Amino acid sequence: ERVLNSLKTEEKDSISAMAVEGSRISKWNPKAMDSNWTKALGYCWKEGLVYERTSQTKKLLIVQHFKIKESEGGPEKIVAVTGDGANDAQAVTAADIGICMGIAGTEVTRDAADMVLMNDNFASIVDGVLEGRLIFDNLKKSIAYTLSSNIPEITPFILYIILRMPLPLTTVLILCVDLGTDMVPAISLAYETKEKDIMMR
Repeated sequence: ERVLNSLKTEEKDSISAMAVEGSRISKWNPKAMDSNWTKALGYCWKEGLVYERTSQTKKLLIVQHFKIKESEGGPEKIVAVTGDGANDAQAVTAADIGICMGIAGTEVTRDAADMVLMNDNFASIVDGVLEGRLIFDNLKKSIAYTLSSNIPEITPFILYIILRMPLPLTTVLILCVDLGTDMVPAISLAYETKEKDIMMR
């Protein structure tokens, strides 16, 4: 802080990263955004921000301030927290996505986490997100295809009930169409490969 005060304005603007000692957080506003939180969190959109020697209470405060709504002056971000010790459990629970180490992590933190890394490898987080997005995308494709094919099939039955129009297809014929033509494309959509921009959304 003394170093920052001694710098000129243009020198301060050139700083792209910041490290904050955990003991200093106790002097900041614990419930709302103040100038200290605003200045510190601003470095997250540059090169980075590091909090060091933080207690479990301070970790929880950091998570809560990242989630403060924009209308209240906060960044309102989706927060992911990794941890393995019992003192990480509060922050892991408060985060949108809590991540715990499967091997080194304590049982308390594993129970609080949304994602458990069974191999304790942070690269698995990216792989897990990629796989989850791929499954979600393919599920949407399969549902969209099923609805687009089933709506035309059910429309004649609705017209038959309301307007007493004759049925163009019997129930057995519709079942044959579903089993013979719709099932294979719907299953194939579940095995689609990932889109190029799947991790850029």
